[in-house]
Amino acid sequence: MASKLTRANRAGWLMAGPGVLLMATFIILPFFLAFAFSLTNQRLASPNPTEYVGFSNYSDLLGLAVFRLEPERDDAGEVLRDDDGVIEYPRLRNFTRNNDAYPHLDGKREWFSWQSGENRMVVLASDVVFIRALLNTFLFVIVVAPLQAACALGLALLINQKLRGISFYRAVYFMPVVVSIVVVSLLWKFIYSPGDGLLNNVLGFLTFGLFQPHDWLGDPGTALGSIMAMSIWQGVGFHMVIWLSGLQTISPTLYEAAEIEGASKRQTFRYVTWPGLRNTAVLILIVITMQAFALFAQVDVMTGGGPLDSTQVLVFQAVERGYGRQDISGGSAISVILFVVVLCISLIQRYLTREKT
Repeated sequence: MASKLTRANRAGWLMAGPGVLLMATFIILPFFLAFAFSLTNQRLASPNPTEYVGFSNYSDLLGLAVFRLEPERDDAGEVLRDDDGVIEYPRLRNFTRNNDAYPHLDGKREWFSWQSGENRMVVLASDVVFIRALLNTFLFVIVVAPLQAACALGLALLINQKLRGISFYRAVYFMPVVVSIVVVSLLWKFIYSPGDGLLNNVLGFLTFGLFQPHDWLGDPGTALGSIMAMSIWQGVGFHMVIWLSGLQTISPTLYEAAEIEGASKRQTFRYVTWPGLRNTAVLILIVITMQAFALFAQVDVMTGGGPLDSTQVLVFQAVERGYGRQDISGGSAISVILFVVVLCISLIQRYLTREKT
């Protein structure tokens, strides 16, 4: 009996071997290499030897400071104001460049500020672009994940019916998934065109010419939202199919029992459909979250991280810094930070969606 189990285990490992080898080669090993590079000053092409720098790459990315900027005063101690009555402050650069009295501010740039009485409170960051990319990534995940899951569930409920020609609608809704994301991004770039773009023309037609054409991808206030809308449309069909497979595993007898009991459609969904979709919902939540954190192609094709860094995201920053600026150590540090963020969120999701006994 033991020999049979040994042979079975050996056969199992032989069958799993190629997959394990591929994962080790293209996932596990690159991660450890990225972590090793992030502790150095490695460049993509440099005549200088690589040196160990510890965690300085991480401090350069995540360094934050809050500084109180006091107004300038005259000899009598009165606050100086300009001709418009606005309080005058010393240049922030005086404190963040070559100032031995403020070593913790050296090299930092202003991220945002607010007024506190006569003083101006300034939040500074070592890498403002990276901080924006980090926040944009979280914002993208927070908006796209629930909206895409909800839209996909709505479509799944619509097409989960035994109607003539329903397969055609399933294929239509799923079609954007099989199209290359680069092609989809180019298509939507034309849709968002500020001149004769389809979106501007449609809105102008619906408002009888009152709507003025807008540069959706050129406006920092709408660029990221435009990419979100396109991403939701492109991926909703894939998650619709997963929801549909979950709906079809629910026993029809449960719906018959609910109908006999006189349950409304809302009650049926709440007490029959949704509990039956629990495991499917967990899967979709994890998949959408991972896909959202991997946002890259849409930004690269549609905006290139602009305008004014309003669409910078972590993966785009890692690629841009690693290959565009040839800063392999900085790109590796961003990749490690992204891995830690995704790992923490995955553990939180696992805890929140665990089976409660």
